[in-house]
Amino acid sequence: MIRLYKAFLKLHALHFVFIWIGLFVLCISCNDNSTPEMNKWYKGNLHTHSYWSDGDEFPEVIMDWYKRHDYHFVALSDHNTLAEGDRWVTIRKDSMYQEAFQDYLNSYGENWVTYSIDTGVTRVKLKTLEEYRSKFEEEEQFLIIASEEITDQYDRKPIHLNATNIQETIEPQGGGSVSEVLQNNIDAVLRQREALQVPMIPHVNHPNFGYALTVSDMIQLEGERFFEVYNGHPQVHNTGDSTHVSTEEMWDLINIAYVNNDQPLMYGLATDDAHHYHRKGESWSNAGRGWIYVNADSLKPRSLIAAMEAGNFYASTGVELEETLFQDHQLSVKVKAVEGIDYEISFIGCRKGNSTSEEFLKVNGTSAQFELESEHLFVRCKITSSKLHPNPVENIRFESAWVQPVRIGD
Repeated sequence: MIRLYKAFLKLHALHFVFIWIGLFVLCISCNDNSTPEMNKWYKGNLHTHSYWSDGDEFPEVIMDWYKRHDYHFVALSDHNTLAEGDRWVTIRKDSMYQEAFQDYLNSYGENWVTYSIDTGVTRVKLKTLEEYRSKFEEEEQFLIIASEEITDQYDRKPIHLNATNIQETIEPQGGGSVSEVLQNNIDAVLRQREALQVPMIPHVNHPNFGYALTVSDMIQLEGERFFEVYNGHPQVHNTGDSTHVSTEEMWDLINIAYVNNDQPLMYGLATDDAHHYHRKGESWSNAGRGWIYVNADSLKPRSLIAAMEAGNFYASTGVELEETLFQDHQLSVKVKAVEGIDYEISFIGCRKGNSTSEEFLKVNGTSAQFELESEHLFVRCKITSSKLHPNPVENIRFESAWVQPVRIGD
């Protein structure tokens, strides 16, 4: 009996030893870098053009420019086309374009460039996205996203919509009014997304181009989450005029209507809408004027789009942020400060019951916070620096950034 009891005690002790060993292993595993990596900021442009439509440069040269200028992703969004199939371009006789072609030929070589010269006319076969993407893409370094600028109109008003990560060309859908044309094209993108089960997003381009889109048109939309609050083309009227609101004011008016209608918030993009890669200045549509920073877990279309749909990105014309955070009803921003540059941080939004936005708080410095209360419909943040934009358009002289709007409950 005594022997059995001693054996029982020995087994009982071993049982506790195993429990403690198990707990120790569990504790070790809990602290052994099992937490996922923090998300990264990726810089990208979702709107640019090449010889595939009305841009004036080869896509390879364009991608090389963006990659050298520290972009992580680019969507080549030519009008009503994807970079696929056979397409030839005739090089203009202007010496500037002839010299640019020679630079292209010298850079990529006779084995890469397919061209012909007949009676002084130079024609070049364009490379498709699938042909040139491997020259530039690198995992977690650079990504090219297929895109199309669906280019439509109503009553001679230009109605343009970008489709990012599109897989098949979408023809302009038309319609019986401005808002109907826009909605039909948005629906076509969302149908393709659903049918192919591939993440893709539509975004409304330069609403003040030709003053084609009004606030009334925009607030009728369903399924649209993104529009360009800043576009670097010199003819798109970001700042509006005496009879048309600016795109930034339009943004607030859209979101006032969206929140009151219980729709998701509209997010703002900055793009350069580059067409001109040889002539520089405020009369030309140049690369590098506006972009977005997306806080995502990887440099893949699925991750970037998921982050954007969650509002985890900001738009910029030069200001870079270290952090944006919305937690416990408080919106916080911290600027990645440049020595000798001053920053003004403004929190802008709307109170419940009001029909226009207002500035709630202005801080001169590199960080600021604003606490939302139940009276606020939404709040967004704009950061303006004292640094002049190196290549501005309109009268938008200083580099800025726009943090996405937030509301209580998000």
